[in-house]
Amino acid sequence: MTDQRIFVAHDTLEAAGEQTWVAQKGNKLGYAVAMDFYTQMAVEGRIFHVRAGTISVPVVGDVLITDTAAEMSADAALGTTIIPVSCNINFNLAAATLFESAGKSVATVSSAGTAFVPLPVLAGGPAATTTARVAAAGGVTVTGELATTTLRHFSWGQPIAAGAWNTWYDWAPRTPPILVGPRCFYVQIAGDTTGPSYFASFEYIEIPSVNVS
Repeated sequence: MTDQRIFVAHDTLEAAGEQTWVAQKGNKLGYAVAMDFYTQMAVEGRIFHVRAGTISVPVVGDVLITDTAAEMSADAALGTTIIPVSCNINFNLAAATLFESAGKSVATVSSAGTAFVPLPVLAGGPAATTTARVAAAGGVTVTGELATTTLRHFSWGQPIAAGAWNTWYDWAPRTPPILVGPRCFYVQIAGDTTGPSYFASFEYIEIPSVNVS
């Protein structure tokens, strides 16, 4: 009897061709991979975290969402694909009366703003090949929005004063966008008269584009 074997591919993603046979994937423990995709990507060190604000030091958002201005971004170069899977925005000081936030993507990487090194969700995991930016008050510069080129992944607005609503927003898409590089995913956070103070973060999967296209 032939032993049943699996192909260990923990550190690399195989880019199998169409209509070809491949070995069943296994991990370094010798177990067949049967977990959900998100957990497997985390175990392989392919999920990264971008955050704005630290304990007791929130970030101030923009006054109204402004074209080409964002608070956070992640950029994938040619050959890399990112899959945003979650975003959390928690308003700390909401002095305005109209609050809005949005997550979008464009086919041009960001061009200005304070660099942020993406944090691996796998503790001690590999560094990201993608880059990120985080800056207050719309300090991340992204390409202009057009209905024909800009994808809107989420948008949220609250036209009442804080205290009458839950001052946070969570985005966890059932079908996340597949952003094949070069591509920029960015988040905008603003208020109508006063930039709100907030803490925010988003996470994304990073994989070679050969694995999705």
